[in-house]
Amino acid sequence: MLNKKLQTAQKSLLLWYSTDARSELPWRKTSNIYHIYLSEIMLQQTQVSRVEATYYPQFLKRFPTLKSLAASSLEDVFSMWSGLGYYRRAKNLHATAQLVGSALPKTKEELLQLPGIGKYTASAICSFGYKQIVSVVDTNIARVLARFFAKVDAKEKELWSLADAFLNIKSPTAHNLALMDLGAMVCLPKNPTCKVCPLHVECLGKDEADKYYKKKNIVYENKTLHYGIHVKNGSLAMQKSTKGMYKGMLELLCVENPHVDDLIGGFKHSVTRFRLDVKVYRLKNITKNVHWIALDSLENAPISSLTQKALRVYEGKLA
Repeated sequence: MLNKKLQTAQKSLLLWYSTDARSELPWRKTSNIYHIYLSEIMLQQTQVSRVEATYYPQFLKRFPTLKSLAASSLEDVFSMWSGLGYYRRAKNLHATAQLVGSALPKTKEELLQLPGIGKYTASAICSFGYKQIVSVVDTNIARVLARFFAKVDAKEKELWSLADAFLNIKSPTAHNLALMDLGAMVCLPKNPTCKVCPLHVECLGKDEADKYYKKKNIVYENKTLHYGIHVKNGSLAMQKSTKGMYKGMLELLCVENPHVDDLIGGFKHSVTRFRLDVKVYRLKNITKNVHWIALDSLENAPISSLTQKALRVYEGKLA
């Protein structure tokens, strides 16, 4: 693609961005690097609407600075993260705060050394926070680039090279945000609205948009979990997970020899590459050491969405 066409596309993209961007998002109205960093971590596996409406403002109210986050316990962080899923993000967020103190590094190389910060997040912090001349490639931008340059099965390295080539060095932050919004609002995975796309004229892949975007096929593993619920004097018996993605969090007791007569109910749950069939039982006796958590304090306890679902099965049985 000729340089002149790239320049034309850059101008069209920024013009579209000036009128159609998601400028109302709170992390786009701040220069606070911590706030921007937090939003990027939350948005990795969560819909924008959920982050914007609930989790982002609540988390910042509880942990307004990196220092306050670093000084908190992991249990407190988990409690504010409850329902967001992918709790490794919360662990890395907490660990990073403890490592950096009051401020994040200003270079991509230094940011990449911190827990949970990969190439995209480091680039996003540098671009959106520090306003540096760096390209950014997330899932949405990758799709836009693949179609714009008509690249079939483009590898990550190639997509980053294309992003560098297309980057508007005069307005790099706006350019990256515009590409991100374009992928989220116009250049959709299915049924992209190409005719209203600001890149339509210069786009090499517009006539075969599906050809340049193929969703990865994920092979899922099926597992069955058996959880037990035992309530005494208004408190629930729980245990602290010692491994896996929920390490350090509270979870229901595992039932080793479940009896059908004690079955309360069940549900399906998906997490990472697992498809879970979860069975919930009423436990009559407990033979292990447990943590007793008051039922009226569960809302702020460090529990996962999986545990929350199991508790709703129990509550539904009582109703």
